[in-house]
Parts: sequence; structure tokens; C-alpha cells
Amino acid sequence: MHHPLHNIYCTDRVRTGNTRKGTRKRRGGCNVNVSIVNTLLEVKDLQVFFKGIKTITALSGISFSIAESETLSLVGETGCGKSVAAHAIMRLLPSEARVKGIVKFRGKNLLELSEKEMVEIRGKEIGIIFQNPSLALNPVYSIGHQLAEPLCVHKKEKKEKALFMAAGALKNMGFANTAEYIRYYPSWCSGGMNQRFLIAASTILGPALLIADEPGKGLDRKRVSELETELKKLKFKNKTALLLISHDLSFVQRLADRVAVMYAGEIVEMADSSSIFEEPLHPYSKGLLNSLPEKGFIPIPGFSPSLSNLPSGCRFYPRCSLRKRHCIENHPDLKKINGRAVRCFLYP
Repeated sequence: MHHPLHNIYCTDRVRTGNTRKGTRKRRGGCNVNVSIVNTLLEVKDLQVFFKGIKTITALSGISFSIAESETLSLVGETGCGKSVAAHAIMRLLPSEARVKGIVKFRGKNLLELSEKEMVEIRGKEIGIIFQNPSLALNPVYSIGHQLAEPLCVHKKEKKEKALFMAAGALKNMGFANTAEYIRYYPSWCSGGMNQRFLIAASTILGPALLIADEPGKGLDRKRVSELETELKKLKFKNKTALLLISHDLSFVQRLADRVAVMYAGEIVEMADSSSIFEEPLHPYSKGLLNSLPEKGFIPIPGFSPSLSNLPSGCRFYPRCSLRKRHCIENHPDLKKINGRAVRCFLYP
């Protein structure tokens, strides 16, 4: 059984979703970004389908870009497509996935690269913190081995030096007796400890882009604060760009430069972080913020639509308190408004 960390750093073939070269222009798939220089990652009209008894449309043509040292956060309810987007960028989706669109990293379309070429990019240039450390870490190898392996594979470091560097990475994550911890196995440790091991492994090569999928999951408040400090250090010292996926909106507010709000496989609003948190435009964005503790835990009524049976009109229509008859049959485009974007008929 291959574990995600093994798939990233080793050169044997891993299963990836099928991709198509090129794409077609899709209704509402405009790329809305603040004007930025040194674009590192550019995603255009990214679509992901899972074929089965019914076709599941996990992503419906999302577009965004991330600049050097910038943090973009994807937020939204579970199942909206945030993690699918992360795995599509890394080409780590299962074989039944069908992927369309363009994912350019430093000018190269990742969806057109061979698996051998992707192995050179994964971990070394693009790191990923997986959501579930118990599945990402390999139970048969020590923590030290799993941290040292990428250094040996990509930087050709000798084992002794790689283990020394692995101990340093653990120290950065708040571990005191690093010489002891590098001999540990994942099964000996708590979920929170394994999450910190995984973060150390994902950042040890100093990637230009780090994808963090729920990086604070399983961590107590102190460890989340340490993680926040470490991510900021990567940003300002190494100019690392960050694609942050998190349910913790307070964490997002402290770290993100821009925020993209996702709902049912599409982006419904995108703006700089302060605009989203201080003056959200989309009814779903407003509902998401109203569910915060300081807003009184006000839930959004109803449920997200099935991704195998998406409505023809606005996907948020059944749950929206501001819905109009026009919203039932017509699907709103993502429109630019004063440097931000929103997918709603309230903003013509």
C-alpha cells in the first residue's frame, strides 16, 4: 500500500486522475485576481469529475492564481471541493477522476507533464500537508526515515546529514528531544504529534508553494499558534506561497492575503481577506461568517446540493434568504466588482 508521502517523494508510478490537454471556455469561469507580479501558480477552468454509476462533478471550472509569498485560502463547507482542488493540482487524484483545465506552475501546465516530471516537482517545488496524518505517514518507517527520505531523493544528501536536518525540522515544530523522536513510528504517537511530523516533512525541502489542507487539524491552541508562526516564517523568510484550506476561519483571517469562498464545486466569492471578513457580498459568505462563535453560531439552513445532481440555476438558491424567481433556472456568472468577484444576481 502506498501512502501519500511515499507517492510524493518516490519515483515509482502512482495513480493519478486522467487529464486532457487544453480546455474550453466555460460559462462563468472567469479568473478573478488582484493584479499581481511573479505569479507562481495559475489555475484556469479546473474541472474534476468522478465517473461511476452517477457522474459526480466535484469541481465546476474554478480559476485562481497565487503569487510568490502570497497566501490564498479556500474556505467552505465539507464537500465543496477544496481538497479535490488541492489533489488535482498535485496530480494525486484516483484513477477514476477525470480532470480538465489548466494548472500552470512556473509556466508549466502540470496536467500535461509526465509522471516522472511530476515526481521532480512534488515535495521539492510544491509541498502538501495532507489532512489525515494517519493515512499520509507510512506506519512501517520511522519518522526520521520519512523526513530524511526527500532530502536523500531530491537533494542527494547522505543519510547521516539528512537525519540531522530532519531533527532540525522537528525542532522547528516544537519538539524538544528530537534525537528521540526521529526514532519514533507513527503508531507510537498521537494524532496531533503525527500532524506536526507531517508538516515538518512537507516543508523540509523549502518548497516554493505549500498546499496546506487543514494543517491545524488535531492540534491544540498552543500548537496551532506555533504552526501559524512557522507558516509566517516560511512566507517572509523563504517567500513561500501558501494555498491554505481550512474550516478554522479565525486561522484563515490571521494568515490569508486573499480568500476564495467555495460552494458546491465552484467559487462564489473571491476578494482580499479583509473585504471577505468585514464586508462579504455573497449570501453564502455572509452565512458562513454568521456561523462563527462571535456571531452566535447561527447555522445556514438546509443542505448543499448533490454533486451528482446539480441544479441548473443558482446552487445556493434553496438555502438563500434573498432568492428571487430568476435564480431558479439561471446560473450566475462570477463577476468582477471593484477588484473582487461574486457569483450572485444581486450584483448585476
